[in-house]
Amino acid sequence: MELAINNSDKKLSVSDAIFGREFSQDLVHQVVVAYRNAGRAGTKAQKTRSEVSGTTKKSKKQKGGGARHGALTAPIFVGGGVTFAAKPRSFAQKVNRKMYRAAISAILSELNRQGRITVVEGLALDTPKTSGMVAMLKDLKAGQRPLLVTEEASENLYLSARNLRYVEVRDVQGLDPVALVGADTVVMTSDAVKKIEEWLA
Repeated sequence: MELAINNSDKKLSVSDAIFGREFSQDLVHQVVVAYRNAGRAGTKAQKTRSEVSGTTKKSKKQKGGGARHGALTAPIFVGGGVTFAAKPRSFAQKVNRKMYRAAISAILSELNRQGRITVVEGLALDTPKTSGMVAMLKDLKAGQRPLLVTEEASENLYLSARNLRYVEVRDVQGLDPVALVGADTVVMTSDAVKKIEEWLA
């Protein structure tokens, strides 16, 4: 299949397996959830009744004082332990390389079918100016949440987009499923498209 290059009569030949793949919602959902979970710290910690500071001596006599209670470290008391205390744990989910690449291909294919991929010859700014980035995005009609993908990281592009809300700049190496799913439009250079094909082949 071919992708049209913005403001050019040329067309870019791409693989049907990467930009024309059938969309699998279950696969994409699993990979996106796994990617987000991998970024969770999992450091939440609470204390059980045996871990809180305080005496475990019986607080009052067994009879004659109303309700019967033991140690004040029990969960029913303020300052006591937590009944089912949270402990540090890992949220990581195993996703093999084949599944991850298939999910990226499925997302790119769906974006292409919806007309949300724009291919350009290049993305370059002479100076890191936010106004220059705004003008570029306006010309490209990139929407409110554009994702700019280049072959290699460009400092000028990154600095120009840093103050713009919802605008992300990534190189191919930093591309991930969450960024692709959250973008209104994905603007990619032709060199980036070729590098993505090499990566996902």
